[in-house]
Amino acid sequence: MDSVRSDPYGQIFRPDNFIFGQSGAGNNWAKGHYTEGAKLIDSVLDIVRKDAESCDCLQGFQITQSLGGGTRSGMGTLLISKVREEYPDRIMCTFSVIPLFESQ
Repeated sequence: MDSVRSDPYGQIFRPDNFIFGQSGAGNNWAKGHYTEGAKLIDSVLDIVRKDAESCDCLQGFQITQSLGGGTRSGMGTLLISKVREEYPDRIMCTFSVIPLFESQ
């Protein structure tokens, strides 16, 4: 997270919107969705709500998510599910990142 914050483009992100856990989930989708992600999702949704409430006319959400099958993809699907539950009448636009595996 420090490398993102110290990058010149890191200044476009609000520092109070950074959320991260202390432990990794070992590249495991289920841990990212059910255990590690479940611990963080309320904090993430609080920030989403705060930003959504500050909008004059919220039209929808753009989410970039990894489909690599690991922790981030599990947390990404959990986030999409929870945002869809809370804002069912808003547009959801997702951008999926698929890892490139090169064979040798």
